[in-house]
Amino acid sequence: QVQLVESGGGLVQAGGSLRLSCAASGRTVSNFAMGWFRPAPGKEREFVAAINWDGRLTYYADSVKGRFTISRDNAKNIIYLQMNSLKPEDTAIYYCSAKSGIASYRDSTRYDYWGQGTQVTVSS
Repeated sequence: QVQLVESGGGLVQAGGSLRLSCAASGRTVSNFAMGWFRPAPGKEREFVAAINWDGRLTYYADSVKGRFTISRDNAKNIIYLQMNSLKPEDTAIYYCSAKSGIASYRDSTRYDYWGQGTQVTVSS
């Protein structure tokens, strides 16, 4: 089993930055692909970003490309989401997730483990 705990959310003004963290426990996630998702109208969870097991491959939703950066520290079992130039439409609960392999990284139903989420609120 893998337990994921997100942190780093909060209230920030538009144009500001936040760094989310996802700490894994129970077993190492160094062999897992990791993703960040958020709720969206008509979708239970919308893909935000994903990273493969060694960090060499990263993927982003078009809406966050160029503003968000996903990274990982396998020695610490932590995944990060650096969010810059935040917009009010980025307001959401952000969920960290883990899956075996990077294939189908946009599909939330393919992820095996989920955290409880951390709230990000961007004021205009």
